[in-house]
Amino acid sequence: MSATADTTARRRPLRTALVALYGVLAPLLAALLLAAPPAAARTDAAADVPYATLTEVTGFGSNPSNLQMYLYVPESVTPNPAVLVAVHYCTGSGPAMYNGTEYASLADRHGFIVVYPSVTRSSKCFDVSSPQALRRGGGSDPVGIKSMVDWVLATYDADPKRVFATGISSGAMMTNVLLGVYPDVFAAGAAFAGVPFGCFATTDGSEWNSACANGTVTRTPQQWGDLVRGAYPGYTGPRPRMQLWHGTEDDVLRYPNFGEEIKQWTNVLGAGQTPVSTDTPATGWTRTRYGGTGDRAPVEAISLQGVGHNLYAYGTMGARVLTFFGIDGQGPGPQPQPSGCKVTATTSAWSTGLTASVTITNTGTTAINGWRLGFTLPAGQTITNGWGATYAPATGAVTATNAAYNATLAPNATVTIGYQAGHGGNSAAPGAFTLNGTACTTA
Repeated sequence: MSATADTTARRRPLRTALVALYGVLAPLLAALLLAAPPAAARTDAAADVPYATLTEVTGFGSNPSNLQMYLYVPESVTPNPAVLVAVHYCTGSGPAMYNGTEYASLADRHGFIVVYPSVTRSSKCFDVSSPQALRRGGGSDPVGIKSMVDWVLATYDADPKRVFATGISSGAMMTNVLLGVYPDVFAAGAAFAGVPFGCFATTDGSEWNSACANGTVTRTPQQWGDLVRGAYPGYTGPRPRMQLWHGTEDDVLRYPNFGEEIKQWTNVLGAGQTPVSTDTPATGWTRTRYGGTGDRAPVEAISLQGVGHNLYAYGTMGARVLTFFGIDGQGPGPQPQPSGCKVTATTSAWSTGLTASVTITNTGTTAINGWRLGFTLPAGQTITNGWGATYAPATGAVTATNAAYNATLAPNATVTIGYQAGHGGNSAAPGAFTLNGTACTTA
């Protein structure tokens, strides 16, 4: 439906009480109602976009690859709403993504706005392979999608810190691309059956990369991370969190791509290659989290045993995406990422135990409001008690979560925490630390 199209007429019946009170005016009121034009569905005056209706928006800004923009604004849209970009699969469209996922109904519930980009090229696939698509402001699909986001931010006074992307297949690949090219725009992404940023790259104009699709393109975490960092040279700000989904029997974008995506985004976010936690949220699912525990970990990866390429399940997965993004109203928001941190750790040991002192310094330029310090205890050590933070679990990969009184770390500020632990002979301090998923220097 066009933003300038007429909307369905609605009439408002006269209230019985009004007729009873002003009975003598009833004939006149009836005549006026019959003569009046039909009432329109409620429309945002600034944008001329009907609420609760999928609407095509034109003239939204720079759009070098002629994408279409479809928009869904719920009746219950909140002040300064979050924005979700839902990106379709090959052969799909914005309306198909609207009809095939539950994000519009979730928007009705939680008050955010959904943007559905739509490809007009014949393949109906997004450009995730050209050199133009893989660099900031390169002049392809990502530029048009960013223009859509900018239009929504300006028109609805939406929250620029709560812009998210999700997609399926080609849309999942575009989600990886958007987070790499515009890390300052997107707070997090969720990619269903995709490939790493840069994996599909070609130089001959082809949209398809068979080696990547077949899962034969492998790189080190550092190499994958460098591809992302190279898309926006010089950027040192926080990076968006990533949720990854893949079926083990995917025969279109094969399962090894899942592991390569994990390598890439854990490196980009400084989260380490070892999962902090592993669980089974549903039958046949294995979920691993990196760089932190809980629903807002820097990287969350869900593997679906025996599932093929068409893995997205309407009615179950969209809600999990919102929980990861933090726009479902459940629990605290995502932890901010520091632009720099330093940790000094020392231990004082005796025959079977030790006391550790850990000093955290915010070396960045912005305050951190709420922090989680991740580290791995040397083998044989078990925390028995601690102060300044809550520690869990007691062994292995530990996350220390701030206390209420020391949750804020201003630039150049420090906080010292500590713990007691038993040991079996190795009384060393941990050798590496992450703060809200960002790797810290150690002293």
